[in-house]
Amino acid sequence: MSAAAAAGLVLALGSTTALNWGFFTQHGAAEAMPPLSVRHPLASLRLLAASRRWLAGFVVGLAGWALYVAALKLAPLSLVQAVSAGGLGLLALLQWLTPGAARPSRREWWAVAVAVAGLVLLAASLATHSASGTAPGAEALVLWLVVLALAAVAIAGSSRLGVPAAAALGAAAGVFYATGDVATKEAVVTAGIVLVPVVLASHGLAFVSLQLGFQRGGVLVTVGLATLLTNALPIAAGTALFHERLPQGLFGVLRLAAFALVTAGAALLARPAFETADTPRPEVVFGE
Repeated sequence: MSAAAAAGLVLALGSTTALNWGFFTQHGAAEAMPPLSVRHPLASLRLLAASRRWLAGFVVGLAGWALYVAALKLAPLSLVQAVSAGGLGLLALLQWLTPGAARPSRREWWAVAVAVAGLVLLAASLATHSASGTAPGAEALVLWLVVLALAAVAIAGSSRLGVPAAAALGAAAGVFYATGDVATKEAVVTAGIVLVPVVLASHGLAFVSLQLGFQRGGVLVTVGLATLLTNALPIAAGTALFHERLPQGLFGVLRLAAFALVTAGAALLARPAFETADTPRPEVVFGE
């Protein structure tokens, strides 16, 4: 593994630490606020900005995103996302350490262990060099971005079909973030300024979805599902879209096992929260 790639993965670790602490802090602040409304965006933004706790989480989250962009410049997308998936363990730890917060269940801790095992295998697979990939064709990139954006919109609206609102909004945020992350990777690789509006729009819609979701359910429902999809979809894009080749032999097997374990750990961590997402919580009024 090159020194640049190693530095990129260190940045990715710092990024996921900052992002998940920021999300956890924003969730704690948002769930105690009066209902946010998409029909009154300025009033909702004023509510958020008036909270020092929320602002602290937001600023730290922005710093985490800046580290993420720097990591993408140095390391392959799939590896950066695999390291980022380890933030689920940090999220569970923060919930366990916070006074008054619901403790993670035994199954959630097992999920964290699975994700950490995946990161260990990922580290082992980095003992050999792997190609950093190439920029995709314009048609393939546009297709990926359009499909992800449409999927995010559909998921956000699935609460009307009986899906718990916190789960729907958290999952939609994850897909929107994944859309922005794939566009960000292409932008930093090719200096594609034309993709900047796509990145900003994707992250803006993800922000709205996540903040609304914070008032509908627990942090593992919203951030857990968002993190799962934010990491799993770009990992798939790294191989299918950016042609990030796996190492040969045993190291390739370790890399595949690492990706599978990280994704499985994320899914297990989010699943129990999804199952309890119908627990009554303060209502969010979208139109008032």
